[in-house]
Amino acid sequence: MYLIAEIGINHNGDLAIAQQLIDAAADAGFDAVKFQKRAVDVVYSAEFLDSPRESPWGTTQREQKEGLEFDSSDYRQVDAYCKEVGIAWSASAWDMKSVEFIRGFDVPFNKVASAMLGHIPLLQEVASEAKKTFLSTGMATLVEIDQAVEIFREADCPIELMHCNSTYPMREEEANLRCIPMLRERYGCDVGYSGHESSLLKVCAAAVAIGATSLERHITLDRAMYGSDQAASLSANALRSFVEAVRKIPVIMGTGEKEITPAELAVREKLRVDVHG
Repeated sequence: MYLIAEIGINHNGDLAIAQQLIDAAADAGFDAVKFQKRAVDVVYSAEFLDSPRESPWGTTQREQKEGLEFDSSDYRQVDAYCKEVGIAWSASAWDMKSVEFIRGFDVPFNKVASAMLGHIPLLQEVASEAKKTFLSTGMATLVEIDQAVEIFREADCPIELMHCNSTYPMREEEANLRCIPMLRERYGCDVGYSGHESSLLKVCAAAVAIGATSLERHITLDRAMYGSDQAASLSANALRSFVEAVRKIPVIMGTGEKEITPAELAVREKLRVDVHG
């Protein structure tokens, strides 16, 4: 099972916070950390960027959006730091310019966010790399997922779908985890789960039990920090127990074959009563 710690923009534009989150994820045993990359002037209109928004960086949407973005120098430091602590990293690109930007770092996998599943040119560009790609399926119809999967298969690009509900935080009763085996059967590929619930373990544990092959969860230093994703994130101090629990679930689930274990056999020899009429 592949575990991705989604830092996203929870670093709040601060490289020191990002490094603390990388440390926490690596120490807990995650396989990778993931960021989000946007070219602000491409993703948002000038009118939107000029509109008011109070934030730690100023009073406009532009100041807030630009305050949350890492530049090339920041990502070079992220790349070096992840290599130093021994954890993989990637970033979901929200525009074509950002696809090219992330490509420059030769990350081990790509990630397409749910919001980008309908951006056909972006899907085609990502698929052209033929690099393992995780596709989140939040807010998407099966017809839309069909189209995305076809693009990647035509490009002979390996994919793993991620079942997702794109609300922050997600209510547990809206998780609809039975979509995981449905998607696996429909598309004949691995299916993971990208979660935005506020609870620590319940939904992810159920997802693994029903067959999820990967998990992605947002992480934060403090769920009370500034930012729209913080409340739907796992706190850094809870990551180790989360990883230990979800990695144990496949062992707990077992093989499904009924057999007497060696430990059980010793008990049987002491307690079993066999009476034949």
